[in-house]
Amino acid sequence: MKCFLGFLLAIGILVTLCDADCYFLPAGPQKPTTGCIEDGKLYPYGATWIKDCYRCNCNQRGIGCCSISARPAGFDEEKCKLTFHKESCSYSLVQKDNPSKSCPFTAMVG
Repeated sequence: MKCFLGFLLAIGILVTLCDADCYFLPAGPQKPTTGCIEDGKLYPYGATWIKDCYRCNCNQRGIGCCSISARPAGFDEEKCKLTFHKESCSYSLVQKDNPSKSCPFTAMVG
C-alpha cells in the first residue's frame, strides 16, 4: 500500500510540473469519414502538420495540437525581457538595460 501511495504522489508531482501548451478540437457531428478539416484543408487520419508554432495531428476524434516552442521561466521579470519570434517559433531572453546580454533562467515550459 505504501508503494502504491508513493507511486500516486510521484505521478501527482510529475503532472503538476508538466505545463504543456496543447489544445484539442473535437470532430463535429458531420465529420468527414477520411480525415480532419482545418482552415478549409482536408488532412487524412494520421496526418501531422505545423501551424502557428503548434504541431497538430488528425485522428477520428478530432485535431490535437501542442506547442513546438518551449518558453523560458524562472527569470527576473523586472530586469529581463522575453520576446517570442514567430518565424522561428523561439524565444529570446535578454537584459532590459543591455539587450546584447542574455538573462539566466531556471526552467523551460511548454
